[in-house]
Amino acid sequence: MISMSKTKIYVTRDQPGTALAELQNLYDVTINFEDHPVSKHVLIEQVAGVSGIIACVGDQIDGEVMDASGGSLQAVCNAIVGFDNVDLAAATERGIYVTNTPGVLTETVADLTFGLMLSVARNITSADRFIRTGTWYGWGPKQFLGIDVYGKTLGIVGLGRIGYAVAKRAQGFNMKLLFYDVYRNPEREKQYGLTYASLDTLLQQSDYVTIHVPLLPQTRHFIGKRELDLMKETAFLINSSRGPVVNEKDLIEALQTKKIRGAGLDVWDPEPPQANNPLLAMNNVVALPHIASASIETRSLMIQMAIDNLKSILQGKIPPNLVNKDVMNVRPLSSS
Repeated sequence: MISMSKTKIYVTRDQPGTALAELQNLYDVTINFEDHPVSKHVLIEQVAGVSGIIACVGDQIDGEVMDASGGSLQAVCNAIVGFDNVDLAAATERGIYVTNTPGVLTETVADLTFGLMLSVARNITSADRFIRTGTWYGWGPKQFLGIDVYGKTLGIVGLGRIGYAVAKRAQGFNMKLLFYDVYRNPEREKQYGLTYASLDTLLQQSDYVTIHVPLLPQTRHFIGKRELDLMKETAFLINSSRGPVVNEKDLIEALQTKKIRGAGLDVWDPEPPQANNPLLAMNNVVALPHIASASIETRSLMIQMAIDNLKSILQGKIPPNLVNKDVMNVRPLSSS
């Protein structure tokens, strides 16, 4: 095994907390201090001779990038819960282990999801922008009229960890909870007062629809024109999962033609959105720059988890959060 002092690591984005400083005590670490995704050209330059990459949203790591390491790359450890930024098939073929950070951001993303829902329903961001103009003339009974959240029907599309956490918060708002998922857990459904519905039924009956599915080939544009047409004209769409899960063109049309009332968006397709994206000019859209996991506590835990995964792989151990499990058939590691 290469000695730790000579093992090269590339970190695609600087991180909060002290975890990276501790990593630098163990390995030869290069960090990108620019606060945006690195280009493919830069990735190819920086990964030469590296044993591990700690990656983030927007870092597109495909077979060409992996090969640019010269065969030294052993691990791509995402400091995010998603892994659609990595070509898993290419990684597995090359014996490269890919990991993510599940669970640690569940509560933080659920908080933000509910914040989006409240903000778009009650015109909070529009009212904030207005009062800062200095033109508010005083209270009025018709100003910034919104829609209640309490007691309404919430449809949760994708009932994983985050979906359950959102459901738990919705209980405090006495919401009727519908969900759609390919998997069922009757015990947990009962615990959270959840009712299973087909996707079409959920869309037709919900006042708020929140998306919590991973970005996979089968979930790309999962919500498009047909699905948006099924929603109530008074309904809101909330997306804090991945931008391409929703067909953005169809969402723009649905909002412009008032087929739905509004949307709360933390994710985009592509990211960042272009400045002339019509969604950014709509008062019935709350637009955020992919900050669902952006709390100091959670982001610090995410980078620490990514580092723990990386260290396990480099020490010949199976990492706690392995995504491409078939890689163990290509390049086995000891579990001890």
